[in-house]
Amino acid sequence: MNSRQKQSEVSRRDFLRVGSLSFVGLSMAERAALAATRSDRSEKNCILIMMTGGASQMETFDPKPDAPAEIRGPLKAISTTVPGLQVSEAFPQLAQRTGQFSLIRSLYHDAAPIHETGHQLIQTGRVSRGSLNYPCFGSVVARQWGPRGDAPPFVVLPRLVHSLGVNTYRGQQATFLGEEFAPATTIGTKSASTEYEIEIAGESPAIQQQYGKHRFGKLLLQARQLVERGTRCVVVNLFDDLHEQLTWDCHGTGAGTAGKVYEYRDSLGPAFDKALSTLLDDLASRGLLQDTLVVATGEFGRTPQINASGGRDHWPHVWSALVAGGATPGGQVIGASDSRASSPVERPVHAAELTASIYQHLGLNPQSCLARQDDQQISLVDAAPIGELFQG
Repeated sequence: MNSRQKQSEVSRRDFLRVGSLSFVGLSMAERAALAATRSDRSEKNCILIMMTGGASQMETFDPKPDAPAEIRGPLKAISTTVPGLQVSEAFPQLAQRTGQFSLIRSLYHDAAPIHETGHQLIQTGRVSRGSLNYPCFGSVVARQWGPRGDAPPFVVLPRLVHSLGVNTYRGQQATFLGEEFAPATTIGTKSASTEYEIEIAGESPAIQQQYGKHRFGKLLLQARQLVERGTRCVVVNLFDDLHEQLTWDCHGTGAGTAGKVYEYRDSLGPAFDKALSTLLDDLASRGLLQDTLVVATGEFGRTPQINASGGRDHWPHVWSALVAGGATPGGQVIGASDSRASSPVERPVHAAELTASIYQHLGLNPQSCLARQDDQQISLVDAAPIGELFQG
């Protein structure tokens, strides 16, 4: 029997034996062979853009222009290409591309209002339970499908989230799956200034200028490069440290984290708007958007009322996300928040539903089970995918 026949025999045997995600005991060659039997579902990709710090719903995708000043904040709402749909004035380029993406305006979770629980929920679909930390979806995909060519299957850019405030799990590791399925990163884990020199190789000055020669632009350009090379899952940490710098965690000047909400208009928003708009255009022009789900969200939202320091505080009761690509429909809004952007009033979407949707796009049934080393079976997510994203 030649090597190709042996590979085929392994594929058929292990497909029948394993069936779902119970890969304990399989070698990398056997996992690759199993993945080959499911090639019809293995070409999908995902770029999850974490707006680390928890972006304000009102200063991004869910402005409330008719609310009192202390609620609506200093930023204006602007019209988009979808009649009746408005976004923050921080995003004029995205406003011209609303036909390319869906907005979810009713995300929520009911765990502790800290950064770490939100990161766990978005990236694992669960909150850690005691000493049990659940693996990131990227590690699960790396285990299920294996590498595509010489590209790492799962990459976190530029590194794992380093410091969010509480010393606990942040949802970006392989945990009990083992280090074999841990994410690759492009820089080390040393704690220092967050002004990293992010290298962009092989790209024209013109495309670099389109993305923007700032952190957001460089990271999203790297994400496109990785997907084009064959990486299946890319998690982009727009910030990997929240300390002593301007981030989406806009508590206000003097509140421990720099930044008032108007920084969304003057600093954060323009960079994000330029980089994400270019990423969507770039993926589409290269024929990659149809197979690549792009999700941009924070780990929670911000308080409806601006605080005394000119910022907003943590608020997991409602926030927003942008979802594009992967054959999802554009120009739609899923769910709604109340007049103060304080809670969902239409189609509440739990954070775990977003994780389940990522799994579904990547060809994995969210109800499939992972086998731990002790043979305990754990379903990927205890939530259903967001049906509105998979119409038709």
